[in-house]
Amino acid sequence: MIRARFWFAVALVGLACAFVPVAQSQPQVARGKAAPKLEPVAETKLLMEGMADPNTRALGKLLAAKPKDAEAWAFARGQALLLAEAGNLLMMRPPKTKEGQEPWLAHAADLRETATALARSAAAKDYLQARTALAGVANACNRCHQAFRVGMRVDPFASE
Repeated sequence: MIRARFWFAVALVGLACAFVPVAQSQPQVARGKAAPKLEPVAETKLLMEGMADPNTRALGKLLAAKPKDAEAWAFARGQALLLAEAGNLLMMRPPKTKEGQEPWLAHAADLRETATALARSAAAKDYLQARTALAGVANACNRCHQAFRVGMRVDPFASE
């Protein structure tokens, strides 16, 4: 079931990447045509329920004990990278109010950075650092949820 969720999230990110151009690699635009722009497609809630939450919970289960093989570590790294990409996708969805935009972008960048650190720890197969980094991801999520009054607390190591 965890792998099915993982591959669903991978497919979701793949589709998002296929249809949303990356800012650094904007294609050359023919004269008279407007450059394509980044624009969100899925709702923020869908990103949270379909990508961020399942990957965070799965990482909590996977890192409850030290992964035994390279495949499990690679899987953990992939899930962490999906969380980092969720941070990128969240940056495309700031609140409409001007005062909410700056903190939103800062929290989304924090998610991206902490999840990237988790991916690096998983790539290095450093169990203690990976667990610490996952706690950092949860803290980044919770700071954002608190700032935007979302009534959900992220605890990847809690039993369901």
